[in-house]
Amino acid sequence: MINGHSYSTAQRGISSRQQVKISEDKLEEIREAFSLFDTNKDGYIDYFELKVAMRALGFDQRKDDVLRVLQQHGTADGSKISLDGFTKVMSEMIAARDPTEEYKKAFKLIDENNTGLITVPNLRRIARELGENIAEDEIQAMIDEFDLDNDGGINQDEFIKIMMSGQ
Repeated sequence: MINGHSYSTAQRGISSRQQVKISEDKLEEIREAFSLFDTNKDGYIDYFELKVAMRALGFDQRKDDVLRVLQQHGTADGSKISLDGFTKVMSEMIAARDPTEEYKKAFKLIDENNTGLITVPNLRRIARELGENIAEDEIQAMIDEFDLDNDGGINQDEFIKIMMSGQ
């Protein structure tokens, strides 16, 4: 399921004639996931590896959806899928994602205490996890810049507006 939608629903949302456009970073992420789960390095991943690779990219699919991917994009016997097939499928699925839902998930990850706000301690933790050394006053300035209702933090709606403005 992709945000409540199966692989086949995402596939219907993209015409076969459309060229799927995703960033080079996302393509690299897809290739890395494939490489990580191609444990025997034969250039293919089987059902179980595919299911885990899809989950690693944020898509928790039902068994029948994973089997459909293998049948439609895999080898002739439907037992495994190549990097090219995996890249095509995952590119389609990523392109079909609802960015608002993705931003809501990201907000929840940052707001680890479920306060409904991203605050200075949240951003300090994220900076530390990313290995960034950002001064406290810089973090506060970030909060102040985007805290439209002056409640001391960035709420989910403000966060989504920030993220959507960067598209």
